[in-house]
Amino acid sequence: MVELLHRASGYADVLARICAAAQACGRDADDIQLVAVSKMQPWEAIEPVLAAGQRVFGENRVQEAMSRWGGLTENLTLHLIGPLQTNKAEDAVAFFDVIETLDRERLAKAIADQMAKQGRRPRLYVQVNTGEEPQKAGVTPADADAFIGRCRNCYGLTVEGLMCIPPAGEPAGPHFALLAKIAERNGLSKLSMGMSGDFETAIRFGATSVRVGSAVFGERANL
Repeated sequence: MVELLHRASGYADVLARICAAAQACGRDADDIQLVAVSKMQPWEAIEPVLAAGQRVFGENRVQEAMSRWGGLTENLTLHLIGPLQTNKAEDAVAFFDVIETLDRERLAKAIADQMAKQGRRPRLYVQVNTGEEPQKAGVTPADADAFIGRCRNCYGLTVEGLMCIPPAGEPAGPHFALLAKIAERNGLSKLSMGMSGDFETAIRFGATSVRVGSAVFGERANL
């Protein structure tokens, strides 16, 4: 029981911090959505957060998410926030409400084909590799405008926003500012940016959703 209360306390603390960060920069906290990153978390960590009212969750892997949330998705919004292989596009389109990691033309085609086949249209974000790190997914900032245009004009996809993961060990603010500029010039209103260590900074730079895991659930190593 003490552990369950601890989980709910972490969740409440994150909500309070989102509210304070929004107020500090003159924003409405209701305009910022918390995506609770449930990837790799055991159910005993997720359950008290779900019971406390959280309804938006982020997952990294399609199969893991389907195993965890299958049959439980009513009144929930599930975001895919990890890299998506083209051969998993069918399941991703069928299962997720939001796919945040659209980052290459083959994937755009696969998603478009599955949307047409299934008659289902999850909301889409383009992932931008703001640090141009070779080990990370995402289009480069220089290629972002053209890629967004191809998604729209070649594949008929409606891109809702952008997502990024700044490099570890670098100040996150410049990366968030860069993402916001790309979004603005492409007429995109949604910015998925900020995680447990930097979501308050992301809010200052215009994040409309923040992806928070350990600050909500606690470190996985301690579970």
